[in-house]
Amino acid sequence: MFGQANVLAAGQAAFPPSVDDFYLPSILPWGAHDNYWFTKITAMVWIAVGVLIIFFLASYRKPQLVPTKKQWFAESIYGFVRNNIAVDMIGHQGVRFAPYFTTLFCFILLTNAFAIIPFFQISPNSHIAFPAFLAVISYVMFNWIGIRHHGFVKYFKNSLVPPAPWYILPLLIPIEFFSTFLVRPFSLAVRLFANMFAGHMLLLVFTLGGFAMISANAWLAPVSVLSWVMTIALTFLEFLVICLQAYVFTVLTASYVQGALADEH
Repeated sequence: MFGQANVLAAGQAAFPPSVDDFYLPSILPWGAHDNYWFTKITAMVWIAVGVLIIFFLASYRKPQLVPTKKQWFAESIYGFVRNNIAVDMIGHQGVRFAPYFTTLFCFILLTNAFAIIPFFQISPNSHIAFPAFLAVISYVMFNWIGIRHHGFVKYFKNSLVPPAPWYILPLLIPIEFFSTFLVRPFSLAVRLFANMFAGHMLLLVFTLGGFAMISANAWLAPVSVLSWVMTIALTFLEFLVICLQAYVFTVLTASYVQGALADEH
């Protein structure tokens, strides 16, 4: 974001930014015009995966009865997800899903946090592909769990046939199908994407807006300062959104697993 601001201040970029700014060039030193798959966004996803693997491996490499700071922090994250999401949403059975929910929560939280980390300043979840893929994983997971727990026929019967008079079922069954098998993954992906995309665009507009006003007219300098103050305030708000969206995505996934395990939906 601030790199774009510097380019704008030098008069080398157009304003306002467009959606095309999300299609970042390759960061590979060779064949830059052909390697669009390895962009800054791709690198951030790999960094997030690497950081999480190294952090948890290092934290539990030599577990102690009196935990170190790293071990305590890792255990606190896992304990929060296990107790406040897995167990609260699913019950005792939720403990076996806690590792996945912890991984999901930490990955979304870290990739979201890139949006306010200097030199990154964009979240991979600002691209619909990444939230969509996470939603597909959760979608396949809760359906597979339901089928394994109930059997194929009983699971889809519980999912699609609500307890209601028979003459209303032709209306309710398509609604249940649409709600369970289409709306759930779509809403999971779009909610995360829309919040991170909107947050990035707000920070970008207020930051670049300050430079644009100074470049256009020196008398607008006080207004440009106000624009940058708003950027700082929005960054704190974005931090809350980052944490909330990671929590909401994980809680909704847990609720879908709970529904898949329930005897009747």
